Amino acid sequence: MNRRTLLLSVPMLGAASRLLAQASRPMLAVRALNHMTLTVSDRKRSLEFYQGLFGWPVQHTQGTSTGLRIGAGPQYVSLSQGGPNARPGINHYCLTVDGFNVDRIMGALARHGVAKSENASAAPMRAWVRMRGADAGGAVEGTPEVYVNDPDGIRFQLQDPRYCGGPGIFGEGCPSLPPRSGVLVARDYHNFTLSVSNQERSRDFYQALFAMPLNARRGPDRPANVLALGVGSGSQRLLIEGSVAAGAAPRTSSACLVMDAFDPGKVQKALSELGVQPAGAAAGATGPLVSYVQARSVFFSDPDGILIQLQAAS
Repeated sequence: MNRRTLLLSVPMLGAASRLLAQASRPMLAVRALNHMTLTVSDRKRSLEFYQGLFGWPVQHTQGTSTGLRIGAGPQYVSLSQGGPNARPGINHYCLTVDGFNVDRIMGALARHGVAKSENASAAPMRAWVRMRGADAGGAVEGTPEVYVNDPDGIRFQLQDPRYCGGPGIFGEGCPSLPPRSGVLVARDYHNFTLSVSNQERSRDFYQALFAMPLNARRGPDRPANVLALGVGSGSQRLLIEGSVAAGAAPRTSSACLVMDAFDPGKVQKALSELGVQPAGAAAGATGPLVSYVQARSVFFSDPDGILIQLQAAS
């Protein structure tokens, strides 16, 4: 082997080593986006807003949290009453995992550098298990719920695909209630957007842990600095923004819901019936109860200023 051949082989050996190391770490098979929990300042007000807008029925109650079913379920939105100093926002999102088993999941997380914590933690790369008892709408023996903080401390939850926040051992068993009357019909999630401090690090973490395919770096409905990672076998995505706004902490910054027969003008008109006013040329305006159209989507902020996106089902 001459010097040139040796030098060319070194990078290839390094890449092969990284692939072998990744292959030796177990991955978790993600099925779907399941729910998000919103920390709100006035749960009654938020409940009236979302039910008036979408007609979502109450799927469960867990202490100070109320779960509203989206479409046919089990996916839902949870409205959690924040304390006097709590900041409204998306507290966490949830992914479902095939073959849900707490020991297997915690073992896989450990092999990807996520340390186990005995209690809830704000530190990055930590995971813990909550046993939700009957007093919080869970099973008598406890419904296991796995929470994880990613490299930026952004929190997500892992559950069985049947999970609806119900009383079963897998969080199943929610009542089948008819939807209420709403002005819009949103039937499922399309994506959650994460605003991170290091895009490549976050991409590597989620791809290594869940084998999420990189679907696109940009497209007609997303800016160039957003990576789209596939969730499950359908069209759902986890979007990773390349930079955090000045002074803002990394977070789950928005959620996207899909609609049939989507028409931006009609959507904004319906939103105005609930007090959400079009922002006009001020696309991206902040503050509560405003809407704007951007790249074939309608964005609106709820009574707490939490950003929600609506788009056509693909």
